[in-house]
Amino acid sequence: MANIELVVTRTRRLERLLRQHYHAEGKGLHQLITSCERRLPHEIIPTLRFVATVRNKIVHEDGYQLDDKAGFIAACKACEAELTPRSGRFVWTMAALVVLGFTALALWFYSENWHHIRLLP
Repeated sequence: MANIELVVTRTRRLERLLRQHYHAEGKGLHQLITSCERRLPHEIIPTLRFVATVRNKIVHEDGYQLDDKAGFIAACKACEAELTPRSGRFVWTMAALVVLGFTALALWFYSENWHHIRLLP
């Protein structure tokens, strides 16, 4: 039962990414891939099809065993990494650089002008 749970939870994440970021429509993972195939990176489509096929086999075929669990997890991770938008990382990196830059500028300013600043009596 653990293999079924692993496969279903991993594929549900991919389905969510396809629906949210690529506006995919359909019931199954194969339909979702087909509906947004033109918007997907072309090198990830065969890996997505592999994941969808494994998902269908483990859910619908009685007695199907997941032979390469590590390979399946690696394929899912690769798909998730490719389908996750990168703008979030870029925006947070730029925000951190701006904050660090202003902090460094403030430290420099106060170190240069500290002797000119008089405290109130």
